Amino acid sequence: MKNIQLHSYLKDIIQHMPSDWLTLTTHRLDIYNEKLAKTQFLDELDVLFSKGSIDKETLGKLPTAYDYIRLGHPLSSILEWAIAKEIDAAPEQIISFSSKITPILAILRKNLFDKKNTQILYTEELPTYFDAQKIRDVYGYTFEVKKIASTAHVPSFNGSSILLINDDVVGDFNSAPAVDFYVHFYDTLGSILIVNNIEKAQYLSEIQHVRRRETIAMTPSNSLIALQSLVNQSSVVTEYPALAHNKSAVLKSLGQITNTTTTPLVASSGLSMQYAIMMGLVDSAQQRYNGKPIKFIVPPNCYGGTNDQARRVAACNDNIEIVDLPVDGDNDMVQSVDRVLESIAQEDGVPYIIAEIPTNPRVEVPDLEQLEAALRKKRTTATGSIAVDPVFILDQTFCPNVHFLGENNILSSVKAIAYASGSKFPSGGKCTAGYCVSNDKASTLMSDIELHLTLCDNEATALQYEILATQLPSMINRIADAYANTREFVNFITNVLPEAKINFVSEDLAKQDFTPSVFSLDLPTKGATDQERETYKRVLNLELIHLMISEIPHESKYCVSYGQLKGCYWTIPATSTQGTTKEGDKDYIIRAALSPDMDLDHHKKIFASFVEKISKNDERSLIEN
Repeated sequence: MKNIQLHSYLKDIIQHMPSDWLTLTTHRLDIYNEKLAKTQFLDELDVLFSKGSIDKETLGKLPTAYDYIRLGHPLSSILEWAIAKEIDAAPEQIISFSSKITPILAILRKNLFDKKNTQILYTEELPTYFDAQKIRDVYGYTFEVKKIASTAHVPSFNGSSILLINDDVVGDFNSAPAVDFYVHFYDTLGSILIVNNIEKAQYLSEIQHVRRRETIAMTPSNSLIALQSLVNQSSVVTEYPALAHNKSAVLKSLGQITNTTTTPLVASSGLSMQYAIMMGLVDSAQQRYNGKPIKFIVPPNCYGGTNDQARRVAACNDNIEIVDLPVDGDNDMVQSVDRVLESIAQEDGVPYIIAEIPTNPRVEVPDLEQLEAALRKKRTTATGSIAVDPVFILDQTFCPNVHFLGENNILSSVKAIAYASGSKFPSGGKCTAGYCVSNDKASTLMSDIELHLTLCDNEATALQYEILATQLPSMINRIADAYANTREFVNFITNVLPEAKINFVSEDLAKQDFTPSVFSLDLPTKGATDQERETYKRVLNLELIHLMISEIPHESKYCVSYGQLKGCYWTIPATSTQGTTKEGDKDYIIRAALSPDMDLDHHKKIFASFVEKISKNDERSLIEN
């Protein structure tokens, strides 16, 4: 009876769900409580379930589930909740992935640190891209792989047992006490991980973090297909007749946009692309440099996902170290690169530099000719031998239109790879897919990166390719139009609030195609001490953002993204994009991202009212004193 009631309820959800459950790639902060995240969503869903009635308006008011599609979203959360109901488990024991392999890697990572043995069991065939030896050699994980006749023949084992199951229908969840983790594979949808025993709860947060940093949750469209299979008890059917055409169109567009000739790679998200780059380069270093120390050089205040992922990779391998690269404010990227590379050369290390240009959130561009010279410079080790040349890994998400890597472009003479998050300009916020390209000097590294993108099963999905094929042709024009709005808004703020410090590209840089639609705003502050001034500024930051999103709710949003098709996004990097960054490296300033389609005059009007308000407050303070 429970299943009939549950399936009926799920059918109602599918019929009445808000449209943005399928299309929104960033969370709605107006209904989001980060500390409660998924639990609040499911708690309120349970209340609706007990009442037995539902409609689109009610569903639309549910609090945001998790924070990004990478970590989870309404449909993946409902899928996990429904499966938990089916098997009488806690919802947190069910975790969906767009990847079939990454849930296995997540368990192996946890057991690596716990020094625990793992056996991977299967009854039919392993995925063709599951390369056990590569996972052992490059990722450092230890495990056994065994084929068994059936789930009734699970061998006893001193450690964790993972059972891999190929399924056609979502809902066939038989359990065996000797199995700790089930990974159910579903055609092109991805996988569903079931933690068989709530006593394994110590694994849950670690698995969730792998899903957040190295891959993504099962996508909304695929979660919907899985839910339909569950309620109808029908086979999962996914047909993508246009996939080959869309993929070809995407690769062609990326080659034209980046002015490169090597075949691009497209992943399920920017971070899953970055993970493939990092693991591909680790693999390359192991093959080519025979045990030399691997150094990933990363700005300490860069995007938190990049910072966190780099340190997570290093934590799994004693031969990998993270080296800080100060790039913003009083620090010059060129000088930092030169100094760090000299130090690594002395150690005879393998240097891989990850950097954003323009930098985030200060939107600074280094002297590119000097940067190229610092990267190209020949160095020697402490023993006088030739040092390993660096590979420059460029996060180009802010300005994916700039030609860095093509023939005769500024970084064509050094080994360089560029990548971008597809949830920004490439798709206009319609999907999370990311991509990477290389110059000719680094072309031999692309096969290593592709191997690990495939091994982790993190290639873009068919729908992501379709979205990118549609959106990429207009990207250059959208970047230009969004920049025009941003430049006009920056100029306006400079006129009405000249005391504010604005970080944005110069007109000269814009003529070199550095035309981001993001700027950072350091508001004027007051107080007798540094602490008072900092506290006042942080309050003022929130006042401005809340004013914007309350006065222009249909356009202005409290969100960390950019490159969107419409509206204006506001955030404070220290509390969003720099979430895992060390406190001393965080930036408590405002970052605003404008789109090509927005009511700029309305935003100017509201900002002017904010300036008038703080001016009156300052006058009042002077009178009172």
